Amino acid sequence: MKKPAGRRARDPFLERESARYEAPIPSREFILDTLAEACEPLGEEDLARALGIRAEEGEAFARRLAAMERQGQILRNRKGALLVAKKLNLIAGRVEGHPEGYGFVSPDESGPDLYLPPREMRKVLNGDRVMVRATGIDRRGRTEAAIVEVIARANSRIVGTLRREHALGFVVASDRRISQEILLEPGGEGKARPGQVAVVELSAQPSVDSRDVHTQPIGRVVEVLGDATDPGIEIEIALRKHELPFEFSLAALKQADAYPEQPRIGDERVDLRDLPLVTIDGESAKDFDDAVYCERDGRGFRLIVAIADVSHYVRHGDALDADARERATSVYFPRRVIPMLPERLSNGLCSINPGLDRLCVACEMKIAATGKIRDYRYYPAVIRSRARLTYTEVAAALADAASEAGRELSSLLPELQTLLQLYKVLARARKSRGAIDFETIETAFVFDGQGRLERIVPVQRNDAHRIIEECMLAANVCASEFLLEREHPVLYRVHEGPTKEKLAALRDFLKGFGLDLGGGDQPHAKDYARLLDSIKHRPDVQLLQTVLLRSLKQAKYSPENVGHFGLAYETYTHFTSPIRRYPDLLVHRAIKAV
Repeated sequence: MKKPAGRRARDPFLERESARYEAPIPSREFILDTLAEACEPLGEEDLARALGIRAEEGEAFARRLAAMERQGQILRNRKGALLVAKKLNLIAGRVEGHPEGYGFVSPDESGPDLYLPPREMRKVLNGDRVMVRATGIDRRGRTEAAIVEVIARANSRIVGTLRREHALGFVVASDRRISQEILLEPGGEGKARPGQVAVVELSAQPSVDSRDVHTQPIGRVVEVLGDATDPGIEIEIALRKHELPFEFSLAALKQADAYPEQPRIGDERVDLRDLPLVTIDGESAKDFDDAVYCERDGRGFRLIVAIADVSHYVRHGDALDADARERATSVYFPRRVIPMLPERLSNGLCSINPGLDRLCVACEMKIAATGKIRDYRYYPAVIRSRARLTYTEVAAALADAASEAGRELSSLLPELQTLLQLYKVLARARKSRGAIDFETIETAFVFDGQGRLERIVPVQRNDAHRIIEECMLAANVCASEFLLEREHPVLYRVHEGPTKEKLAALRDFLKGFGLDLGGGDQPHAKDYARLLDSIKHRPDVQLLQTVLLRSLKQAKYSPENVGHFGLAYETYTHFTSPIRRYPDLLVHRAIKAV
């Protein structure tokens, strides 16, 4: 096939590609147009000639075609020639398995899920990406599909329980969405025994040949986690099932160990070691990101929120940064934490432990008696926490100064009482601006001495929780305003209002209870807050509150600032937890950059 004269220059997205790449190649859209115009499938070399791909562009062009194939935009026939998937009425999507053996394909583009009967599910496992063709409607009215091509396999390793029948060993997956048993190849059991939980590495994926002969997935045991009844085994399973990184690289551990026990305090740091800053956290907390101090300042308050200076230790592009970025956050299980940073930092050098010098980034705010933040500034500091306090003891001391907790905290009680006064001021300001306050009851897991779950108990929020929450909100909103005013790129924490569809469904639901949400087609957080306030004494308040909460979108991180609907902030970000959240670490770096 001859190259059309000047065809490459007619790429409508040439300018976009030129802006992205020093040596731009044809856009995906132009590649699809070229394939669609062909009267027959094109081999890769024929397509390259048609698009005028030069020899030095061959590798980049091949990578682009491979990416388009992975994402289901193009397909190869049995001879390896390329076709446009849409031209064949094929749909790309991800498989979602069901324990009973059937499944669904969730399309990459908009549209309803497609039903995969058990005979089709024999070809794939949960999570695989496939190209399917709709084949008809089943007796339940679902659009049924047949798998044309498996684009990408999602499972190279599977966690499950080893079983044996006669001479045959196999593994039953812990993920119930994988209904196929994994056969073990000869000698593939290793040292694993029946009844133990193991990790199996797949050597063969499931398939069905042209004669309708089904081949089950085959693998071999590469790790034994323990017996299925061992305490904590469910955490080991979850780590591997969700592919959570739980081991740090040797380079990251070496870097963490190289830091001296005593932090080096530079001249640029403000010395706050004489101030009685304290940390207030839950009883089980081990990493302490934040310390607080508050004093009266005329008719208002001076609040200092000191946050661990993680960015001093974790620099962009180093080994610790690579591991932290891969994790994105710490992950909390009952009785176990998978930290974002090695314990030398998360529980040691970066953690604001009492009586030790710690490097921090301080946000110092002046807050009026109305709750308005009149002024704020950020600066590097060194602090020495006076005490590691818990929510329970602080709430008890504030409720009764003569109590045991009150007597124990007597030297810190004046500052804690000032923090309580500040909380009440900030809470009034929050209510005034119309922020939504969902009062949910959290739960805590209680285990016995053998590590087995004994009971689940409710955890009621008290004034100490609310004090810290308001202090952190204040520091976060200041960080967002600081960077927004200076037009510095940052990840905002955004929360959009409800969609039209969810809003309509919510109004229909509320109508059945004789309730109405104000605000018309575009309600504000204030409208939600008013409704929540009006129902707080009803016996069905938990049900109504849950429905209201689910009508809202989930908060997310975004480089675009669209405000925070639930908190009623025009701009908001996360600054206060850099030990356990990578976005907060990015915000610290941004603040230092400006």
